[in-house]
Amino acid sequence: MQNVIVGTSGHVDHGKTCLIKALTGIQTDRLREEQKRGITIELGFANLPNDEGLHIGIIDVPGHEKFVKNMLAGIGGIDLVLLVIALDEGVMPQTVEHFEILKMLHIRQGIIVFTKADLVDEDWAEMVEEDVSELVEGSFLENADRIRVSGQNIDVLKKMILDKVRSVGMRRSEPELFRLPIDRVFTMEGFGTVVTGTLLEGSCRAGEEVMVYPEERILKIRGIQSHGSKEEAAYAGQRTAINLSNIKKEELSRGEVLAAPGSLTNSTFLDVKISLFKTTDRLLKNGDRIHFNYGSAQTIAKAVLLDKDSIGAGESAFVQLRFDEPLAVKRTDRFIIRFYSPVETFGGGIILDACPGKHKRHQEELINALAIRETGTDEEVLELVLKEESIRFPSVHRLAAKLNWTDRETEERLEKLKKQKKALSLNDGNFFHKDFWER
Repeated sequence: MQNVIVGTSGHVDHGKTCLIKALTGIQTDRLREEQKRGITIELGFANLPNDEGLHIGIIDVPGHEKFVKNMLAGIGGIDLVLLVIALDEGVMPQTVEHFEILKMLHIRQGIIVFTKADLVDEDWAEMVEEDVSELVEGSFLENADRIRVSGQNIDVLKKMILDKVRSVGMRRSEPELFRLPIDRVFTMEGFGTVVTGTLLEGSCRAGEEVMVYPEERILKIRGIQSHGSKEEAAYAGQRTAINLSNIKKEELSRGEVLAAPGSLTNSTFLDVKISLFKTTDRLLKNGDRIHFNYGSAQTIAKAVLLDKDSIGAGESAFVQLRFDEPLAVKRTDRFIIRFYSPVETFGGGIILDACPGKHKRHQEELINALAIRETGTDEEVLELVLKEESIRFPSVHRLAAKLNWTDRETEERLEKLKKQKKALSLNDGNFFHKDFWER
């Protein structure tokens, strides 16, 4: 069964929630304050019914600038985005901000939806569309499908979504990759503690043990719900609710991660590649403190620029992020950064090493190694990590966890290195690099 997450994105009051209700029949504003104020504060969820047996979850994310943090929590697991723009207002500040975030998180597919088409004349509508074309030029949305809606064309939009969904690839569903960032924690009478989130990768089953990170506490899955139904298992790409045994609501919090035991490593350092938005007027200088948004969590980091002293709009740098508290992420995860004060989204990037040592700046060998981590082949990255880990005689599982691969994928790539006489193995199945042996 293919599981796909569709997300909305756009400025406040441009009709995202109304659009989802028209598509699904579900009102995603569930909080009393949201219904009173008419804006989405928390993430809302709905399922898109269809006759093709596809599980399509829709996430309604907030558009108001003060709620960008909540928006980031939902948008990280999205396969297809609906960029919603009201024709009576056109491109607005949060339209631009959300669009920059979508690009930084490498969302690959989308549809541009123009709402409130009945409120404007054709000349105005064409002018707004020209502004949008300028905004998305050179991006993944440059040639995206477009549609105008205003109580009509909803069935056409639904068909467009289904056509796009068919081309979305399957996520990896091996149980050892199971990972679910927690975005809600609550108690249900008769069941106990329940957490919800978007299952990013892997799968889980009722009765299995999972680990909550960064606490590294083993918990047991009591039950699973997905798409409103009780399930024996949940798979990557599903909105999932998990009932956990022997833990109180107060002992869990949004931003923590449920994952397969031993699949993540806690760290207070991350090696990353950061890029700033082309539209920002902020600078990131060495030593600056920033808000770091990943999954459903936000924390504060100190940015140590490793190859530059500062970066500006449209520029990139290798950076070591240093945290006061440990966090658990994976290599190749995407993230967003926000300026420390005033809190303003101004860039993002990709994690190159989820558990590095502390680095000095302007080290040529380090910069070369980070370049390999960023653009090298799988074998090149594996050889680099094996060299670094050889002093520990790493197991296949340790290497797999560091590289965000399955054990099987890691074994296959290690065999290639063995044939090239670059990797050696011990009788217990642990590995080290030939250079380490010779040294």
